[in-house]
Amino acid sequence: MSKQNWTALIDDLVAGRWINPVSGARIKVPYDSIVIEDSLDGREAELVAALELGHRLALVADQATYAAMGERVAKALRTLGPIETIVLDRPHADMAEVRSLSEKLRGFDAVVAVGSGTVNDLCKYVTGLDGRRYCVFATAASMNGYTSSTASLTLDSGLKVSLPSHTPAGFFVDLAVSAAAPPYLAASGFADCLARSVAQNDWWMSHRLLGTAYFQEPYTIQAADEIELNKRAGNLPEGDIEAMGYLYRVLTLCGLGISFTGVSHHGSMGEHQISHYIDCFAGARHPGSLHGQQVGIASLSMARLQQQVLSSDRPPAVRATHIDPADMARRFGDEVASQCLAELMQKAFDSDGATAFNRKLEQTWPELRRELAGFTIPVDDMKRLLSAAGGATTAAELGVPTDLYHEAIVHCREMRNRFSFLDIAADAGTLATFAQGEL
Repeated sequence: MSKQNWTALIDDLVAGRWINPVSGARIKVPYDSIVIEDSLDGREAELVAALELGHRLALVADQATYAAMGERVAKALRTLGPIETIVLDRPHADMAEVRSLSEKLRGFDAVVAVGSGTVNDLCKYVTGLDGRRYCVFATAASMNGYTSSTASLTLDSGLKVSLPSHTPAGFFVDLAVSAAAPPYLAASGFADCLARSVAQNDWWMSHRLLGTAYFQEPYTIQAADEIELNKRAGNLPEGDIEAMGYLYRVLTLCGLGISFTGVSHHGSMGEHQISHYIDCFAGARHPGSLHGQQVGIASLSMARLQQQVLSSDRPPAVRATHIDPADMARRFGDEVASQCLAELMQKAFDSDGATAFNRKLEQTWPELRRELAGFTIPVDDMKRLLSAAGGATTAAELGVPTDLYHEAIVHCREMRNRFSFLDIAADAGTLATFAQGEL
């Protein structure tokens, strides 16, 4: 077992002791307790009791997470009083499940979630609707959403979005439990971390060229741990506790970054849009891969696209954005197409806008290339790290049909107003050709 203090810096953020090096202000994130230890066996009741969540508690898990840790937590919490156990049957993070869980949780003071992505997002969103508090025991390091203040949910229309919510009062990690989870779950979480490089390139580019708000703090707080995590990527499939600890630190700090910004841009740009497209529109073609696994292959595609665009001494030249509402309706359906069109129009160029953007590119290009080089992990290094962590490195390896993946690369930018290198390539007329080379 490791002897690390896994919540160094995190404790300072929770206590309001951390001083923002950019502003000089003290920063406090909205959590009562974040605990990451090699083992929490025997401490479950103590951790929950300290939060003073109320008298009537419900524990929510799915079948897998109940077996991994939920039964143990429920048994421990019975020493505090009665607790209702709700085990969801293969839940989906969508609004139908939100409505169902809202009914199940009616009358409870607070919720104890045991699980990762879907269970956490559902409990977060349902409790956020009426301000009830909740805490979460992690069971796998599969995503960075544990500590974020947003919930990733699929709307009734089929569109997957990040909805504003609230943060857990307590976030508790037993590293031994996550180390025993199937290795592909940690590989998924690692891919979410690896996306930092391409997401930061997209966000900084958008900031420099379009004036989009940009915040450095989310990157500052996780920079040192990202280095340590990448050194240990190859140890994750072995269930190494130290590697798992650094993975949770980066995932946690990335989630905490939203407390500075109110948005998820620092870890979710073009690469996440590609994954969202697959989740929303694959239908029967979806191979059952996790969002993070898809983010991994999409991050490599974005890294190659960014490398291709930035390798030239001359900037690309964009034209007025081509929009085909009829084709969007064919692919998305009328309701989702209308929502996506509203998003796309927020960043679309008319001819004057394209001319102004090209002028800005010309003026900024040499300096922008130097700035982005400082954020970039070379694509070959990214591929090596992802493979070492046990992640798929191509769509084919992950089981995503090639035609679906090409479609996702070309059209995912229509889903959100976030401006990325996908938009530059599309408006320059090169994105479709690039996508055909992605396997």
